[in-house]
Amino acid sequence: MHYSPVIAAIVTLILTLFLSLNKQGLLQDIPNDRSLHTTPIPRTGGIALMSGVMLGWIMMIESWAWWIVLPMIGLFTLSVVDDARNLSAKTRLIGHVIAALIVVVSAGISWVWMLPVFLFIVWMTNLYNFMDGSDGLAGGMALFGFSFYGVAGLMSGNVPFAMMNFTVGAASLGFLYHNFHPAKVFLGDAGSIPLGFLAAAFGVWGWQQGYWPFWFPVLVFSPFTADASFTLIKRIRRKEKLSEAHRSHYYQRLVQMGWGHSNTAIAEYILMFLAGVTALWGISLDAASQANFLAGWGAIYLGLAMWIDSRWREHELNAKLLND
Repeated sequence: MHYSPVIAAIVTLILTLFLSLNKQGLLQDIPNDRSLHTTPIPRTGGIALMSGVMLGWIMMIESWAWWIVLPMIGLFTLSVVDDARNLSAKTRLIGHVIAALIVVVSAGISWVWMLPVFLFIVWMTNLYNFMDGSDGLAGGMALFGFSFYGVAGLMSGNVPFAMMNFTVGAASLGFLYHNFHPAKVFLGDAGSIPLGFLAAAFGVWGWQQGYWPFWFPVLVFSPFTADASFTLIKRIRRKEKLSEAHRSHYYQRLVQMGWGHSNTAIAEYILMFLAGVTALWGISLDAASQANFLAGWGAIYLGLAMWIDSRWREHELNAKLLND
């Protein structure tokens, strides 16, 4: 069991290198209006990462929550096909909905929470894919997010649960070696969709077991949840077509403003670390203190969003002046 993270990291590291050599064929990320890169990159990293996770998890098969593992395998399979064949948004959404329903029905959730948890799982599954657009970003979020899940699991005394999460974090580290700027390989939907689902499903599992409050998963993955949610709200207010590709996420704007992939990733890593550490600390607070604590983080993200929006307006104005 304790060797599972090591196995996952090594398998993912080697397999990612092998699959990244695929410079032709179907599984290529071709630059489009949403992209921050300019040349085709293999999007086979998710296949390597999920293979590493499953091989690591085999050593603790008796500890599997099948209502998480089986939907994850289904989403992985669906997403590999999507990477190769570009399935319709409706087909993908049906798969995401089925996976979320399996978790909601199997986790023993109170009927009062069923709809919010269902929406949370579907949203997390998709937002992780939305946020997978800059070198090192999604791999780093998985490394930090699942590692903090693992630490919280150890704090609660559930070693198998902790090791399952550490295994995902370790596999993400093996992938990140090849994905940090300049990226040689991308996750593709085969990696980002299952990771988003696992972030939600393990979050629900830990909450149901009493390892953490309901807000813990949201805060641990808040560098992703905040960016994606704020961006979605702004696009709805502007009445944009949500299915259209765009580059208006905050991390995308940092890259475009000159921070580059590396500096943006490092800044996000610092934010991920702080969110995770303080989330672990916040578990022990009383209800009133937790509310104040979460309000503080909300103020931080609102301030960061306003700062980036302000700098972006300056960037656009300067670009317009140069073009004129």
